[in-house]
Amino acid sequence: MKQYSTREVAEKLGLHLVTIQTYIAEGKIPAPPLLKVGKGKLRIWTDEDIESVRQMLPKIANGRKTRYKKQSAGSNQQSAKTKAPARVPVPQKQSKPKQRKPKKK
Repeated sequence: MKQYSTREVAEKLGLHLVTIQTYIAEGKIPAPPLLKVGKGKLRIWTDEDIESVRQMLPKIANGRKTRYKKQSAGSNQQSAKTKAPARVPVPQKQSKPKQRKPKKK
């Protein structure tokens, strides 16, 4: 049975290390227990742990992908009727080129 670090698990799952750590902190994915090694702490993942997380990933609601849900067809038609007409761009004023003063000698 091969063991992996959290960094290796993130690479295997195609996610950033910080994303995995955030999901663990928020309780979105189960994590193996912390193991003390010297002064540091790390998690040792097994293949079964990785597969269980891989099965959970599509079900995780994560920010921008789920924040803006598609509206139903009925609400799209309703919002299109109430939208204000598009604004026409206003032409910019042309600035006069500055005249250079001759240098005094």
